[in-house]
Amino acid sequence: MNMIRPNDSGPRTIVVAGGAGFVGSHLCENLLQQGHRVICVDSFLTGTEANVEPLSNFAGFRLIRQDVAEPLDPGEPVDEIYNLASPASPPHYQADPVHTMMTNVVGTARLLDLASAHEARFLQASTSEIYGDPEQHPQREDYLGHVNCTGTRACYDEGKRAAEALCYDYARTRGLDVRVARIFNTYGPRMRPDDGRIVSNMIVQALAGEPLTVYGTGKQTRSFCFVSDLVDGLMALMNVSAAPDAPVNLGNPQEFSIAELASQVRDLIPSGSQIVHRPLPEDDPKRRRPDISRAKELLGWSPKVSLDRGLPETASWFALHLGHGPIPQTNRTSGARAAGATA
Repeated sequence: MNMIRPNDSGPRTIVVAGGAGFVGSHLCENLLQQGHRVICVDSFLTGTEANVEPLSNFAGFRLIRQDVAEPLDPGEPVDEIYNLASPASPPHYQADPVHTMMTNVVGTARLLDLASAHEARFLQASTSEIYGDPEQHPQREDYLGHVNCTGTRACYDEGKRAAEALCYDYARTRGLDVRVARIFNTYGPRMRPDDGRIVSNMIVQALAGEPLTVYGTGKQTRSFCFVSDLVDGLMALMNVSAAPDAPVNLGNPQEFSIAELASQVRDLIPSGSQIVHRPLPEDDPKRRRPDISRAKELLGWSPKVSLDRGLPETASWFALHLGHGPIPQTNRTSGARAAGATA
């Protein structure tokens, strides 16, 4: 196993592109708590002011409001760059598909240029969408994917694939230290209520007493990783001494059907919400579960938070954020499998 750089190796100056987003704000907070200087770069297209307002209490926090597709000059030396700058949910990345593609391709190239100029480590937040509607299950990093390159999801799927190619071209031609994380479905506090992802959709609908929307039959599956586990994985990947020569899956291999998720949300938030079925969106994956063998071997990382722990915390955050009363502690999801268990 490669050695992980210890947290006490000294404070670093770290750029987090997309740092006002759901995952980015948690990452910024963790890095600040470890004593690093954090430069958050965000256009606030999908990130929110509320996510980063508390971070201004840290002396080492700095905010730059900018689109990453524009040249970035932080005006100070940079040691590391995390690139999380892209809409990540279908409604948001499909709202302006050209901008999504440019964010992932041009924006990544701009940040790679910045990393090259500063000789900084670079971590690209890629996605399980790289695999498309996969024909391999679970998905390993050597699987080349089954992606519709001209469909409505292509702006994101192909944008992320091109960004990965750029990362490894910079590594090969310029000697840049790059690390690529393929992120699977992630949930937790600070998700936007209008995010359009399945966990936030169902929680918001249940809190409002509205029917829970299930697309297709509900038999399609996802693997849900709590945000704290993902952030730990991203930091472990950045801190490993030698850059892996290939992408690394980060996600929870515990697999649930969408119908199972809906049942757990209804048990947790007893609003009487019924389930309504809608047509399955174009190119929506039927099954998704990461093989995290590489992350375990190279990083010593695996998720710790099971869905029956993370879902109540997420629902409680939404209840507070949306002005609902507290969720009774007795309403816990039951019978959930342990984190990291196989399906």
